[in-house]
Amino acid sequence: MSVPEVRNVIIIGSGPAGLTAGIYAARANLKPLCFEGFNAGGLIPGGQLMFTTEVENYPGFIEPITGPELMGRFRGQAEHQGCELITQDVEKVDFSSRPFKVWSDGQLYLAKTIVLSTGARANYIGLENEEKLKNRGVSACAVCDGPLFKGKRVTVVGGGDTAMEEASYLAGLCPEVMLVHRRDDFRASKTMQDRVRANPKIKLMLSSAVVDVFDVSQNKVTGVAIKNLKTGEVVRHDTEGLFVAIGHTPLTDIVKDQLELHPNGYVKVQPGTTSTSVPGVFASGDVQDWVYRQAITAAGTGCMAALEAERWLVAHDGH
Repeated sequence: MSVPEVRNVIIIGSGPAGLTAGIYAARANLKPLCFEGFNAGGLIPGGQLMFTTEVENYPGFIEPITGPELMGRFRGQAEHQGCELITQDVEKVDFSSRPFKVWSDGQLYLAKTIVLSTGARANYIGLENEEKLKNRGVSACAVCDGPLFKGKRVTVVGGGDTAMEEASYLAGLCPEVMLVHRRDDFRASKTMQDRVRANPKIKLMLSSAVVDVFDVSQNKVTGVAIKNLKTGEVVRHDTEGLFVAIGHTPLTDIVKDQLELHPNGYVKVQPGTTSTSVPGVFASGDVQDWVYRQAITAAGTGCMAALEAERWLVAHDGH
């Protein structure tokens, strides 16, 4: 049985972080291999931007560009530079010894270094119409999509710091922000709560839950059904945007027994770097960042990971 070729770099994930890592690693002549996912295990080729309609805040584009088009350009550039892409999910990894082992579609791949860029997926309420109206008024990122709702009434769901931040951000753009939370009190820090409560544009609806989203027939959000969890009463609230801010889930299942994680499940990296608890394994993008979660910051850490992998190879492999 033939032994697989040992690659210099294997990249897992093909969002802004993974593809930027691919561009930089390829330009360094490392001949990187990128598993871009196949969506069977939650890893989506192109990452979360594939679900975004218009991107207005990625530098270099005067006119808005769609998320899929932007990621198509990322992918084309990575491929042009010499990054090999495989449209498959990674099923298992073994980082216990070098070379590192990666299994995909039943086949074993070996690598001297790994760049993990699997990202994180936004948590949604789980409503049928919510799913149908994603990117048609339903969003999980106010910074990404909020400007599209300037001057419109919007609703935010959540009770943590993220929900407070989203509501405050949207209040700078919108005449009214309804903040809906399941409990009587918020999980958010007192500072964030005080800021929200002091903002006259932000209305609070506590002990309540969004139980439906309207209107699929119009292909846009026109309102939500809100249930009072104490009385059971359901009311319609007119709104043109629904922002779900109930957290994200990092896609770390394949590495949870391999790398040190934060209590919230994100990969732990050494401050100021993308280095993980295993030397030679680097993590970039939203799989290690729950604070910024932007395409530009993900791309930045993808660049960092590729540069760190290159330097690691020089120091340990004489590449």
